[in-house]
Amino acid sequence: MMKRNFKYILLMLGAVGFMASCSLDKDPLGDFSDVTEGINEEGKTVVFKDKAAVDNQMTTIYNQLRDRQEHWYMDQLLIAEAHSDNAYAGTTGAEVVPFENNGIEGSNSVIERDWRRFMEDIGRANVLIVNIDSVTDQSLTTTLRNQYKAEAKIFRAMIMFDMVRLWGNIPVTTTVGGDITEETLEEVYDDYFPEQKTEKEAYEQIVKDLTEAIPYAPSNNSSDKTKLSKSVAKAILAKVYAEKPVRDYSKVIQYADDLATDGFDLEADYTDLFGVVEGSADPKKRNTREAILEAHYSQGNGNWVTWMFGRDLSNWDSNFTWAKWVTPSRDLIKAFQTENDQIRYSESIVYYQTSWSNYYPSSNYPFMYKTRSAFSNIIKYRYADILLLKAEALIMGNTANLAAAAEIIDKVRARVKLPKLTSSVRGSKDAMLEALLKERRLELAFEGQRWYDLVRLDKVESVMNSVFAKDSGRKPQIYPFNENSYKMPIPQAIIDQNPKINQNPGY
Repeated sequence: MMKRNFKYILLMLGAVGFMASCSLDKDPLGDFSDVTEGINEEGKTVVFKDKAAVDNQMTTIYNQLRDRQEHWYMDQLLIAEAHSDNAYAGTTGAEVVPFENNGIEGSNSVIERDWRRFMEDIGRANVLIVNIDSVTDQSLTTTLRNQYKAEAKIFRAMIMFDMVRLWGNIPVTTTVGGDITEETLEEVYDDYFPEQKTEKEAYEQIVKDLTEAIPYAPSNNSSDKTKLSKSVAKAILAKVYAEKPVRDYSKVIQYADDLATDGFDLEADYTDLFGVVEGSADPKKRNTREAILEAHYSQGNGNWVTWMFGRDLSNWDSNFTWAKWVTPSRDLIKAFQTENDQIRYSESIVYYQTSWSNYYPSSNYPFMYKTRSAFSNIIKYRYADILLLKAEALIMGNTANLAAAAEIIDKVRARVKLPKLTSSVRGSKDAMLEALLKERRLELAFEGQRWYDLVRLDKVESVMNSVFAKDSGRKPQIYPFNENSYKMPIPQAIIDQNPKINQNPGY
């Protein structure tokens, strides 16, 4: 690199921000020394000075899941619900509407935010994984080192899984960039501008992280489902092995069964999953037997995304003067009503009077209802999702077992007082697959699953191109869905910064 380009490259590297210890959206770094924690007793610069510094980094990782709700929850709902047949964009915002009308481009600010924040999250995990074994503080025992590394690997795998499902070919970063000086710039350049790996390579790294983590991660704690436990790793593996590049239905079944052994089952009352105490905004239950990973919020430290989707039951009129994201679609409402699925309908959708009428009359306007209070739990993974994936594996595997799959679907339906599948459905693989997709849609509405279900089972074109004709509330379609629609565009700003990143086909 030529010296006259050095300052420019430093600015570009700062924009990438893979290894930052704070959000670059709000707190840009002045230099790259922030990856180091201090000076040890010998006067040597180190990343982690002692056990307390490692503990602090572990807390920082967990805080990403609890506090930075935009990319891993809010935007995931926009993509998985409003970009599917479940919802409309909900607002007129130029960055939001394209998810409804399939007009997304690489300049979209939502996908750029998500890419950057995902990479920051991976960077935080890498800092711990790479540097923890060099800490000399003997109070940081071998057992605890292994546990922390395992939790960080699960976190990294979780983030990478979200990324690869969105974009396919992504950078797979497992190292920490070295110090940047004029002398080291060429040496560390690749650390900060990594090449894209294939979708398959990304999945292989995810599997590696999770399988290495399981022996050392903490076991499932029935009284604290906020931890990156062995069971979280198994749940992600079940979901990973349902995906095309590494699909192995026998492993989906294996990890789903492992979760049952870990003590997971459907909560007896569906309303306990998302409900609040009558007369209160507090959750009916935390740490249900069904929750695998969830974030908790309490008085004085609530989630803020509730008011992005509807009313905050803990503060009735707060931020309720403007249109909300992810408005339930007429097509989804009809699906609930046709199935006579009153319990899940009432738990998923609520109606209020509004001051706007973008999609419905203001006197009776529907809203996503699964995060209804600033104190609501946000569930990242729950057992019903994995159980229905097992049913999918039983239907789609090399040796189909339709009867066993039907038993699972019937169990999910029985909880919400719906009848068993008919004998004609149970005897047909195609009918069973349609029943499975419908059940996942109604069971998991507004939990960020629908788009990925359509992608995984090659249903994007057939479902999404037809819904515009039958759902009168949708905005006009900009582009038809085709084989290139299964992945999001890579943010153009990222491509401009890193010449090793190529745009996905069709954008």
